[in-house]
Amino acid sequence: MPATCRRILIGCETSGVVRRAFAALGHDVWSVDLLPAEDGSNRHIIGDVRDHLDDGWDLLAVMHPPCTRLCNSGVRWLHVPPPGRTRDEMWAELDAGAALFSACFSAPVPRVAVENPVMHRHARERIAGLIRPQIVQPWWFGDPAFKATGFYLRGLPPLVATDRLTPPKPGSDAHRAWSAVHRASPGPDRWRIRSRTSEGIARAMAAQWTAAMAAEPDQMDLFREAAE
Repeated sequence: MPATCRRILIGCETSGVVRRAFAALGHDVWSVDLLPAEDGSNRHIIGDVRDHLDDGWDLLAVMHPPCTRLCNSGVRWLHVPPPGRTRDEMWAELDAGAALFSACFSAPVPRVAVENPVMHRHARERIAGLIRPQIVQPWWFGDPAFKATGFYLRGLPPLVATDRLTPPKPGSDAHRAWSAVHRASPGPDRWRIRSRTSEGIARAMAAQWTAAMAAEPDQMDLFREAAE
């Protein structure tokens, strides 16, 4: 294995966008999700990401953990549930989402990125040591789209914009096109459309975090030494 090749796990991703971006730079990278990979890759594990956190990874990026009950936009459902659901179910889903986030962010991996929106106070109260996320947009990285993406980072530097575009004027056809993620019609594939990482952000993650790892000692070796 080349010295620059690191073991990387991409959690909660079915699209393969982030996995492929790191693979293009020569890393030993795998994705894991409860669902199969869209691209049929043999480097995708079907299962719970939590079952694979202790497998000796150098970097863990959890891209789309369930966040509906954690984010600010969904807090209203905790008090007035949608039709057919109960408050107990909403709070149970909040607890489950917070537990998954906590398990991933505190995983025995030296470098961790967990994608999630800004959280409401009920979620923050359930996650120890929570930090402020870095918020980025696809149009910072050359992709003509609006989608605020939050990264909670540990052991990794914030992403730096690579190709800032000029957003179109509100109300214009171009603005509506850039807002396609938010305007997606309800349906069975809406979650897939809204959870897909932009290609530009994926390339920036791979390039910038690969450079950061190359400039550091092997943190996984330090982790192993500390555990002995």
